[in-house]
Amino acid sequence: MTVAFYAPLKAPDHPVPSGDRTMARALIKALDHAGLAMTVASDLRIYDRAGDAALQTELIKQAQKEVARLLSAPAAGTWQCWLTYHNYYKAPDLIGPPVARALGIPYVQVESTRARKRLSGPWARFAEAAEAASDQAHTIFYVTARDAETLRRDAPAGQVLTHLRPFLDRAELPRQSDYSGAMLSVGMMRAGDKLGSYKLIADTLALLNPALEWQLDIAGSGPAEAEVTTLMAPFGARVRMLGALPAGELQHCYERACLLFWPGVNEAFGYAYLEAQAAGLPVVAQDRPGVRDVVAGMQPAVADGPHAMAARLTDMLTNRALVEDLGAQARAQIAQHHLLPAAAGTLRTAIEGMI
Repeated sequence: MTVAFYAPLKAPDHPVPSGDRTMARALIKALDHAGLAMTVASDLRIYDRAGDAALQTELIKQAQKEVARLLSAPAAGTWQCWLTYHNYYKAPDLIGPPVARALGIPYVQVESTRARKRLSGPWARFAEAAEAASDQAHTIFYVTARDAETLRRDAPAGQVLTHLRPFLDRAELPRQSDYSGAMLSVGMMRAGDKLGSYKLIADTLALLNPALEWQLDIAGSGPAEAEVTTLMAPFGARVRMLGALPAGELQHCYERACLLFWPGVNEAFGYAYLEAQAAGLPVVAQDRPGVRDVVAGMQPAVADGPHAMAARLTDMLTNRALVEDLGAQARAQIAQHHLLPAAAGTLRTAIEGMI
């Protein structure tokens, strides 16, 4: 069984790291783990950041040429299913639906979002295309409960919605942390939601008792790095800026840290939560939709603000047994629900059923 894979927003071999690229690569590994042959059908990027009508017209033309190329390629005759990752109004799948129709094979999506409010305005053409692609899908694998709400509301009759939990592209847990190091924050530094999380971190740290011993390491970089550095400046040497770290170095950080501190402002789900908990780190965040999908245990309410997170940090920094207990719960949750075997089983069952 051969699955044609496509990620319109960012191809798996795109040079710039991101959560989208990570998830695309993880899906490919999960398909392989499931015993499903896979080929990346296209690397054509379909993405309009700003709502540019001329760009949309040009990308539609490029997609039409790509459809013609794929249908004339010998490989197309081997495909038994088309799977697209992350179809939405800024990056609609303009290729998979016509190819799947022409070949008479099932069309499937992973982590798609519905946004019918975008059917008018600068992204209207792309929003229509994204909605049409979602309508054609036999099955949509949703990753978060928030996505499921609109997918279920707007699903055409007979469409199957299947929960594919966020997962790491590994079959076994990594080495467990020894909790000997600092608190750890991991996140890109850019304006918007990410910067919002960093502001909450700074506000929370300012509320900690000055007599409390703590250290925070921050792994990440980006265009808002200067703003983040300014936010953390009042804490002096207590906050260390590590910059962007390769995966191996970041894993070493998880293996030493005592907890992960990341509020999670508008996170889809956040790979750092999965990676940290896999190493046995408890998480201090806020009770937000994306956080709920992957973080073990209850988190402080958003309405309770930095004071609630400061209290939670204080509890953990003064109680090693609590850290170890919460870390064990987090690690167990990852092992059961968020590794390759679980994801592969979900994908294999659904795709084989379609075929």
